[in-house]
Amino acid sequence: MNIHAIIANELSIKVEQVDSVIKLFLEDATIPFIARYRKEATGGLDEEILRQIEDRRNYLILLEERRETILKSIEEQGKLTDELKAKIMDCVKLQELEDLYLPYKPKRKTRGTIAKAKGLEPLAIFILENPNFTGNFDEKLSEFINEELGVASIEEALQGAKDIIAEMISDDAEVRKIVREYLSESSTVNSEKAKEKSSEEQISEKQKEKDKKEIYQIYYEFKIEISKIKPYQTLAINRGEKEKVLKINLSFDEPVALKLIKKKFLKYFESVFMEILDQTIEDSFTRLIFPSIEKEIRNYLTEIADLHAIEIFASNLRQLLLQPPLLNKIIMGIDPGFVSGSKVAVIDETGKYLEGSTIYPHPPQNKIEEAGKVVLNFIKKYKVDVISIGNGTASRETEFFIAELIKKNNLKCQYIIVNEAGASVYSASAIAKKEFPDLEASQRGNISIGRRLLDPLAELVKIDPKSIGVGLYQHDVDQKLLAEKLDFVVESCVNYVGVDVNTASASLLTYVSGLNKRIAENIVKHREKIGKFKERKELIDITGLGEKAFEQSAGFLKIRDGENPLDNTFIHPESYQATEKLLGKINLPIANIKDSGAMIGIFLKQKGSKKLAEEIGIGEPTLIDIIENLKKPGRDPREDIPKPILRSDVLKMEDLQVGMKLKGTVRNVVDFGAFVDIGVKQDGLLHISQIANKFVKNPLDVINVGDIIDVTIVAIDLERKRISLSMKS
Repeated sequence: MNIHAIIANELSIKVEQVDSVIKLFLEDATIPFIARYRKEATGGLDEEILRQIEDRRNYLILLEERRETILKSIEEQGKLTDELKAKIMDCVKLQELEDLYLPYKPKRKTRGTIAKAKGLEPLAIFILENPNFTGNFDEKLSEFINEELGVASIEEALQGAKDIIAEMISDDAEVRKIVREYLSESSTVNSEKAKEKSSEEQISEKQKEKDKKEIYQIYYEFKIEISKIKPYQTLAINRGEKEKVLKINLSFDEPVALKLIKKKFLKYFESVFMEILDQTIEDSFTRLIFPSIEKEIRNYLTEIADLHAIEIFASNLRQLLLQPPLLNKIIMGIDPGFVSGSKVAVIDETGKYLEGSTIYPHPPQNKIEEAGKVVLNFIKKYKVDVISIGNGTASRETEFFIAELIKKNNLKCQYIIVNEAGASVYSASAIAKKEFPDLEASQRGNISIGRRLLDPLAELVKIDPKSIGVGLYQHDVDQKLLAEKLDFVVESCVNYVGVDVNTASASLLTYVSGLNKRIAENIVKHREKIGKFKERKELIDITGLGEKAFEQSAGFLKIRDGENPLDNTFIHPESYQATEKLLGKINLPIANIKDSGAMIGIFLKQKGSKKLAEEIGIGEPTLIDIIENLKKPGRDPREDIPKPILRSDVLKMEDLQVGMKLKGTVRNVVDFGAFVDIGVKQDGLLHISQIANKFVKNPLDVINVGDIIDVTIVAIDLERKRISLSMKS
């Protein structure tokens, strides 16, 4: 099997590109490094394609290893024919391999294997191979009566033969394939309410679970063609089944399925034994084939739904991590609460913790005046610019409190509601304890809420991505796959933005291409002991950071105000010589690159990128990247994203009217639309049908988490606290 050719064909790229990528993987190059610094070798493949190459290669290697194991097993049994070997060699899916291996796979004791042990296999073959038998069948059956082997009657002999044939049918790869295809295309997924329990104890349990069950009400009488089921519906009914609230099954036209099996398996369509064979086919399907294939199909639907949900989670996470930082602001973070109070913390422009306290403006304490004095004192003492309020319990009550305080005291500061998911996870983590050893866990979450506004990426990398809360059914999907995908997203975002090596935390540095936790911690220790890095080449002095790690990481580690201006760009040190040669052609001193973007652009236009690259001795993609970085050295790619909406007043749901137009922030994107913060207590639902005037297949094609959008209110339900929104013109 030519793995590289298969991957190239599937991804519609050249085999040479796949060869180059896998060669780089074998040299321990990371995906971010390859995507940014090896464009000539890969033909400019992006991170997503590189990831697909890696995943597909791993799958095909696993397939090849399994193929070898299966061939060896069948050969040892002395049953490997040339025809079977050819079929096994042609397989490109693990499922196809396993289907072919099924008849030769060592089995536990079954009705078929027991019947074979009783010497009934020749009888089964006789029934299949003699459609025109004219003799006395009872006499034939009596030949197989053997009390020593456990066959006491002709009825037992016939039943044993039927059991053997049923297993032969079930083990037939072509039969399983045709049944799988039929059920996958033509069945209906049914969901119904699980039967109620009867005892008094169980009725009490039912009462406790009442609220949970209401969540699944729309699935109590639910039917949908299998080809039309949506991923979120699959995940919803799976969860309902797991919680024993729903009962799920597949319905289909069974006679059609039996006819397909009969046509595929039987050599003869006319036989004196057809009544026996019909019974056997039905038994094989009902008892052996269908339960197995149904499980496969349910697993496949779940796998598709998992992948879809994970992709949505990953897309939302990427957008959240890439939210623009709110630079040069003094921020107050508030972690709202009722009984335990609201935790307040002030941080400076660098994220340094200045001071904090706990206030009790809400029930049951209602110490509004006292809380106002504390907050007002912090605002005036530290000249607070922005107040960051967590969106959890008591969030909107805190918003009312802050808005009233701003209005009453004519303050210039503004506020914003931020996603606080994972703040409590961070506050109890080893990272938080190390950062703030003298603070209680409850006083750390509010600092995180403030820092999420200051620099979302730098703060959120400290938290397990699964805890950030921008997904759908994230606790139901394949956790290993989810973790791998989200880690990939975090790594991609960190390397896309780049890292200031003199200010980055160990948590942030860990995600940099080529680095690991140990090296990241050594960089921080070096900084604390020696002081700031002045040049990238000093990184070589870090314990554990060898030549390979330097090659992979150096371009992503930036040094502001260092000795070499190129160290504050994405230009890799391996290209410094070429960059200096380019600057020499323009007669531009390296110290002046910051303000010379226009001159560099004009020179490129006059000379032409292809010719200029040849003169300098580098590839054209690398030259273009160098010039882009020279035009905007130190540029943060997040600068182009709209800044978050800051508010100084507050809307109540009662203030809203149908037809009102508002600006909102997309908080979460799901299959059926998006939830949008429009500045009231309840996020509004922007249904997929209301996103655009034209048909939208996937909300992520149009909107992302963090987007600032214009919406119109189309419906308000005060009783159920629901707001319906539209983006249609």
